[in-house]
Amino acid sequence: MKILAAGDGFVTTKVLQGAIAGADGLGEAEVQVEAIQSNWPNDPYSDFSGVKEAFGDEDELIAALVGADIAFSHTYPFSERVIASSPDLKLITITRGGPVNVDVEAATRHGVVVSNAPGRNAVASAEHSVAMIMAAARQIAQRDSEVKAGDWRSDYYNYDQVGPEIAGSTVGVCGYGNVGGKVARVLAAMGAHVIVFDPWVDPSALEPGMELASDLDSMLERSSILTLHQRLTKDTEHMIGAAQIAKLPDQAIVVNCARGGLLDYEAVADALDSGRLFAAAFDALDPEPLPAGHRLFSTPRVTMTPHLGGATKQAA
Repeated sequence: MKILAAGDGFVTTKVLQGAIAGADGLGEAEVQVEAIQSNWPNDPYSDFSGVKEAFGDEDELIAALVGADIAFSHTYPFSERVIASSPDLKLITITRGGPVNVDVEAATRHGVVVSNAPGRNAVASAEHSVAMIMAAARQIAQRDSEVKAGDWRSDYYNYDQVGPEIAGSTVGVCGYGNVGGKVARVLAAMGAHVIVFDPWVDPSALEPGMELASDLDSMLERSSILTLHQRLTKDTEHMIGAAQIAKLPDQAIVVNCARGGLLDYEAVADALDSGRLFAAAFDALDPEPLPAGHRLFSTPRVTMTPHLGGATKQAA
């Protein structure tokens, strides 16, 4: 059996080979492992050849797949062309939450099974989301930059300048999946009142003390902090826009560490510029990266990170 470990700079070939070597079930099987590695994330991935969020050379991948039964990868592009050119391939395992860099329909037509790792980076993403909520509430990144620039401002103690505590705040958690559920539990443990909106959740899955909203609007109207954890689909694209932001309490905080397409960033910027929102924090943007001169770079009280919520050693 031949296995291809197609790694990158995060889920490296060393990580993949170590996992394969330590896997149960291989027994005495004769296994040949070959490896290739791309330069992602030092070069950004993109959508091409019918797959999403992929990086790597299709010709290199095709050549490496000659005779391979199984391929493990994180970001390589398993397009229709790659799959059709790999007649021995039986299984593609993608080491991320969703196999977006695989043409699953093409794989199905060619009899290739596709598997992925739901929740692989759920802990990492949840921890980053909580950190971003706290960073927005306390404006940590902004104060850090000012202090390093020699600007020590005591006027931030004025009542109108200070942010809220998590304890005692009502937090709306939009999406109660692998990430949202963990975020909700952490915030509840910190003393927040957590309201969950998720049309698909089983109410019995919620922790004691959490509340399940009957609809999005009823959650928004009470959420002084809103954190997004939905998957991006045609039904959730721009699910939070100007009309939804207007329903939030005055001086609310909006955090999106899920997918950029969930949120209308122009509407958020308008609400921050007007003082309607207190702050916002984003690990997911639209587009990524933002172009030079984008409005969010000059919008007050915005904290941003470059879509690295899932970037921990344990997640890899």
